[in-house]
Order: sequence, then structure tokens, then C-alpha cells
Amino acid sequence: MGRVAGKLALVTGAAQGLGAAHSALLAREGAKVLLTDINGEGAAAQAEAINAELGAGTAFAMRHDVTSEADWDAAIAMAADKLGGLSVLVNNAGVGVRGDIETCTLEEWHRGFAINVDSVFLGCQKALPLLKDNQPGSIINISSIAGLIASHTMPGYNASKAAVWMLTKSVALYCAKRGWDIRCNSVHPTFVDTPILDGISKNAGIEKDVVMGKLARQIPLGRVGEPNEIANGVLYLASDESRFMTGAELKLDGGISAM
Repeated sequence: MGRVAGKLALVTGAAQGLGAAHSALLAREGAKVLLTDINGEGAAAQAEAINAELGAGTAFAMRHDVTSEADWDAAIAMAADKLGGLSVLVNNAGVGVRGDIETCTLEEWHRGFAINVDSVFLGCQKALPLLKDNQPGSIINISSIAGLIASHTMPGYNASKAAVWMLTKSVALYCAKRGWDIRCNSVHPTFVDTPILDGISKNAGIEKDVVMGKLARQIPLGRVGEPNEIANGVLYLASDESRFMTGAELKLDGGISAM
């Protein structure tokens, strides 16, 4: 316990799924956490659950459109006010991008890049002043194994998550060149059992167990990941255990990238 005791963390996309798992684990390990999401009520519910478990003042929440520069300014201001600063930023918010190269619309392409990439750019840029005041700091950008391995069916998602991967390296080198004790790493999960899979199942008109089975057969370990298995990687990167790791990619993919 206490692997991130005293850390001050902001997690985007925290109303459900991976973001909720990251937030809860960081809080259980000693961090104060600000949960943000376009679904402000969902983020507030997750924060309330954390406070019920760990005590009032552990978690805070706000509505946050991660594509909005003004919303990022407000989120950073709230981190300064409610947390007392910021030492960990988890850029978790993201969406799928529908369509292959012939069917993906320019509108969907732009939406995917706005949420998946612009948000990470804005988060890193806006958080740096607070991170500099609370070193050692850690920026954790949630990419995807789809940012490293392409599929013929999802060029928008592949390209946006690859952009997160390379942006992470640039930010890591920028901080290192300036002598700041601020590292920046990316996390690359494969399929994880989150509400996103519920949506895929519903949209396809297929039972979730069938969807899970199909996805599991693509993974060498033979199963879909659990949110806490990704959160454990985020916890490591948020903790001082990873002080010598920057500009790197943490693949939590059940062995897909080894094939």
C-alpha cells in the first residue's frame, strides 16, 4: 500500500472503464485524484464511491471536454485548487474511430483525432507548469496496441493512437532536455472488458460472450484483459518506481505484439 502516497493525479475519461479503474487504484495507493469526463455526473459518481471507501477529500470530479482548451484551463485550475497541485497526469480519454479507408468519413476522422490526440497535446501542455512545481512528475498517455500494430479496418484509430505514441516520446525528450524530473510514457492495451465492449456487442446484435470469445481468440494468452490489469501498469508509471523510465511504451496486450 501507499505506492503513490502524496501524489496528486488528474485522470481524464474517468467516468467508467479504464479511467475509473485508474482513478480508484491510484486513490487506494495514496494519491489524491481529480476525475474528469465529458460525462460529469459519471465522474462525480466515481469520485463519490472513492470518497466513501477512502474518506472525504480523496477524490474530486468535474465535467471536462478534453478537446476544449478552455476546459483544460479549468481542469488545471481545479487541480491546483482541490489537489494543491499536480504530479501525475493520466491522459486516458479516447474513442474508437469507425470505418475503413473507404467508409471512414472526414468528420469521424477529425472527431477521433480531436478526442484521441488533441486532448493529449492540450493535457501535456497545460499540465506542465503544475508538474514542474511538483517534481518528480509523470505523464501517462493511454494509447493502444492499435497504435503499434495496424488493422485494415480502422485507419483512423490506428493513426490517432500512433500519434499519441510518438507525441509521448517528444514530450519525454522535451522534459529531459530541460533537466526536469518529469517523465512521459505511453500505455498500449489490447481488448479490455469495459463498457466499450458492451456497446460493440449491442451495435452488432451479438451476445457479449460471443464478442469476448472472438476477441480472446486473437490474443495469445487466450482472454480479454481486465481494467485493473491496465490500471496496475498506470500505477507503476505514476509511482517513483518508474523514475528511470521515460519515452517508453508499456505494452499490455496479452502477447499480440510478439506474434
